[in-house]
Amino acid sequence: MGYIKWLGHASFEVCLDEKILIFDPWFTGNPMASCKVEDLEKVDYVFVTHDHGDHFGDAVNVCIRTNATLVGIYEISVKAQQHGVKNTIGMNIGGPAILNDLKVVMTPAFHSSSSGCPAGFIVIGKEATVYHAGDTGLFSDIALYAELYPIDYAMIPIGGHYTMDPQQAAKFVSLFKPKRVIPMHYNTFPIFPFSTFTSMFKIPSNGLSTSKTKVWFPRGFRVSIFSMKAVSLARS
Repeated sequence: MGYIKWLGHASFEVCLDEKILIFDPWFTGNPMASCKVEDLEKVDYVFVTHDHGDHFGDAVNVCIRTNATLVGIYEISVKAQQHGVKNTIGMNIGGPAILNDLKVVMTPAFHSSSSGCPAGFIVIGKEATVYHAGDTGLFSDIALYAELYPIDYAMIPIGGHYTMDPQQAAKFVSLFKPKRVIPMHYNTFPIFPFSTFTSMFKIPSNGLSTSKTKVWFPRGFRVSIFSMKAVSLARS
């Protein structure tokens, strides 16, 4: 059964079509981290949205420990190789890359990066299509991507200052209307709390529904993605 598990900040473990994907692993020195590098036994792919310490942080260590393949913008893949990662897939914004049975589309992100340019990822599997926005400000192009690749689960930053704030994030969600949205990149650097984001929808902060999108508070929970008609939450 597929799932999405928040590991703190912008880090996620996603099981999709029996493949284990880790997004933006940052555990060492992360006050919000729910695991350590040593806790990860099986990882197939590590996705890095951009080269900042709170996203690229433990990517090399995870890849070396688990023999996972690192996926990122070309310059990040080169940097990972220079640090000892054997398997990398360097790509760029454009058409899908094929990872076994998964398709990966790299999307724009409006931010900065020490290597290459920042990006997001849409990963298309048989069970679901998931989108990790990386760090980004508000932009409207995501609506075009969603027309081509309707998104079931979206992981988006809401913390403000470095990324979209809650008001901008709520507008962002309204542009592409994913079935589920999981806020990230908040409370690590205390600027805006989660409740500020949920208040934009005028609903309580424990999990909420709009006409198009459902929002889940992620910490301590795992979201099942096996059935799109009956999404459940289970304690991790």
